[in-house]
Amino acid sequence: MRISRMTKTWVAALALAAGGSAWAGVQVTFDKPDDYSDVPFSSRDREQVLAGLANHFTWLGKSLPHGQDLRIEITDVDLAGREDPARRGAFDVRVLTGRADWPRLRLRYTLEQDGKVIASGNAYLSDMSYLQHINRYSSNDALRYEKRMIDEWFKNTFGVKPQGRSSPVITLQPRDVQRR
Repeated sequence: MRISRMTKTWVAALALAAGGSAWAGVQVTFDKPDDYSDVPFSSRDREQVLAGLANHFTWLGKSLPHGQDLRIEITDVDLAGREDPARRGAFDVRVLTGRADWPRLRLRYTLEQDGKVIASGNAYLSDMSYLQHINRYSSNDALRYEKRMIDEWFKNTFGVKPQGRSSPVITLQPRDVQRR
C-alpha cells in the first residue's frame, strides 16, 4: 500500500500536535498580586507584566524533559529600576540606576515527574548586578532583566537551558526607561 505525500504530512503534523501535549506542563499562579512590592501602577501594564512573567515560565518549561510538570506560584515581584513618582501617569518612567533597584522575585515551585514530586521549594531570585550582564533579550523588552534572572534560576535549579527563540517581547506603551 502506497501512502501519499500529503497523508504523510498530515500524519506528521498530527503526531507533532499530539506530542505537544506530552511536553512539560507549566502552571503559573500569582499569590496576592495587589500586595507585590513593585509592579506597574496602571492595571493594564500590571496585567501585561504578570502575563509576560507567566508566558516566560511557560516558554522555559518547554525545555524540561518529557513527563515533567512544573507549578510556579509567584508570591512577590520587584521589577528592575524604580518608577519616578514625579512622572507617574500616562507616561510612567522607570529609572535604572544599578544601585538598590535590582530585580527580585519570590516564588514557590513544585516539579513532578509522572505525578511524583521530584523537587520543590521556595526561591528568592535577585540580580544585584543586572546592568552589568550581557542580555539576550531586546532592549525594547520591559522584562529583559527579570527574564535573564529567571533563566539563570531555571538553569541552576532544573539543569536545563532554554531552547529555541526567546519568549515574546513585552513592551509597555508608552514607556520611557532612563539610566542614570
